[in-house]
Amino acid sequence: MSAGPLVVLVGPMGSGKSTVGALLAERLGAPYRDTDADIVAAEGREISDIFVEDGEEHFRALERAAVAAALAGHEGVLALGGGAILDAGTRALLAGLPVAYLSMDVDEAVRRVGLNTARPLLAVNPRRQWRELMEARRHLYTEVARAVVTTDDRTPEEVADAVLDALDLKKDA
Repeated sequence: MSAGPLVVLVGPMGSGKSTVGALLAERLGAPYRDTDADIVAAEGREISDIFVEDGEEHFRALERAAVAAALAGHEGVLALGGGAILDAGTRALLAGLPVAYLSMDVDEAVRRVGLNTARPLLAVNPRRQWRELMEARRHLYTEVARAVVTTDDRTPEEVADAVLDALDLKKDA
């Protein structure tokens, strides 16, 4: 049976989960995995295409399965898609795991992703949509997190250091 991931990263789109996750994996000498990438690889198409062609409900079902498989079988650093925490079953699976919530404010989101990229949930009035998504999700991110690490005005390296410190994980020298 798998011991489970060393670190699970959650947070909104653009918070740096993929970049920070890869850095953490390197520093911990562990493999890195991203459930959004798992879905893209399995489906052979981008997440935005899945949303458009099959709808959000179908995507969330794929996401639930990808997250459950990754939590059961991955022992490195794991990044979850921004909406994965919406599912109660996923939140239950995260209980007791070393989860770090990478938080950021809307101005940081604008700076990082411009809120004009191919993000299916931000297609209309992206700034307002991002705020509404965060109002709906922030408490869920906090609920599953052992540590909350702000990413505003920090480099990915600084965020990785903060995650390691917050979760009391050793760093490579």
